[in-house]
Amino acid sequence: MAAIDCGTNSIRLLIAEPDDSGGLREVHRQTDIVRLGQGVDATGEFHPDALARTFAATETYAGLIREAGVPTDKIDFVATSAARDARNREEFFAGIRDRLGVTPEVISGEREAALSFTGAVSGLDAGPEPLLVMDIGGGSTELILGEREGGIRSSVSLDVGSVRLTERFLGAGPPDPADLGRAASFVDGVLDGCGVDLATARTWIGVAGTATTLAAIHLELPQYDRSRVHRATITVNALATLLADLADKTVEEIRAIPSMHPGRADVICGGTLIAARVARRVGTDQLVVSETDILDGIALSLLS
Repeated sequence: MAAIDCGTNSIRLLIAEPDDSGGLREVHRQTDIVRLGQGVDATGEFHPDALARTFAATETYAGLIREAGVPTDKIDFVATSAARDARNREEFFAGIRDRLGVTPEVISGEREAALSFTGAVSGLDAGPEPLLVMDIGGGSTELILGEREGGIRSSVSLDVGSVRLTERFLGAGPPDPADLGRAASFVDGVLDGCGVDLATARTWIGVAGTATTLAAIHLELPQYDRSRVHRATITVNALATLLADLADKTVEEIRAIPSMHPGRADVICGGTLIAARVARRVGTDQLVVSETDILDGIALSLLS
């Protein structure tokens, strides 16, 4: 089976097969920064360059999927925040169909939250419950509160993500302190009305690019190492320190961090700010980082 998650900032592929315990055995996993949501917040449309980057990555994925022998009915291409917002998404749909043979599924924020929760908890040992899964994307942030066996208590998809926040408030960086303050106030306002009781969370799990990148920086890895990032922890105080350090750097200085993906350097400060504001509300003093996420949730849904 092949799962593709196309978000505002990145497109990601997971090719997997069933294991003996009813779970997944990973065959191939890949991430490419395509910035599909470039300018969507301002213009309401996909930029031609963003579509071209996304189509090029999809062509590569199509080749890998063919090599793995995955049938079309076991391919799921999921599109999230940017595709929900763009007026010209039919052009996007047609380009994906031409290259992959399937039509993208534009999922609701609620569906995105459920897939993220399932994927996140599939790769971690149980911690104190309830669990809060946080998925900071480029265009939106999903917050999902629930139990491993009992399911989701509450969830929300917020129209605030690392790309949106950067484009609206922070610019190329380092951000002006006043702009950083305005961005923090904006995030606080969104979180205040989110409807998820963050203070009840006893285990806080971060998935996807912002959380995994922060773990790699925190561990001072000489290069990105998925095996070391998975299950890494970052204290609330360490998150505040990471935000202060990143907010003091230029994009070029951030890009020079050994474990930093070059395409994430200009928006990681915005993503870190969102994480730091969530940190002020949760009922635990650390973030647990998971390398299993919505991709694994999509693949597990194909398996079932």
